[in-house]
Amino acid sequence: MAATFADFGHFLRSQRELRGLSRDEVAQKTRIPPTLLAALEDGANDRFPELVFVVQHLKAYAQVVGLSVDDVLNRFHEIPGTLAPTEQSPVAMEAARRKRAWVVLVGVLVLVVLGLAGLWAWTEWEIARNLKP
Repeated sequence: MAATFADFGHFLRSQRELRGLSRDEVAQKTRIPPTLLAALEDGANDRFPELVFVVQHLKAYAQVVGLSVDDVLNRFHEIPGTLAPTEQSPVAMEAARRKRAWVVLVGVLVLVVLGLAGLWAWTEWEIARNLKP
């Protein structure tokens, strides 16, 4: 898996070359500027545009080269700093969802126990009140 921009660029280049496509062919079919295509394949993240544009270019690249768009984006997002500040990795989102589910479950159980305790106390009070002469 790609852990650096250079590793990711090497992955892109090797996949393109395996399919016998030149950089110029991919640039023409995707309409990605050749200089940016070179930056993507060289792992030169200092030459990347804004993240939203990089993601769109990677989607186009994956489609033209015949790769899974999800696989390419997942590999890209494994590189530290490639998620937008509002985005979270799927693993972190699932962990947060599970934590919320446990909090809700515990809250419901506490309410049920309090309700049963209140019902028991009320019935005991009613029994004690009815037994007094």
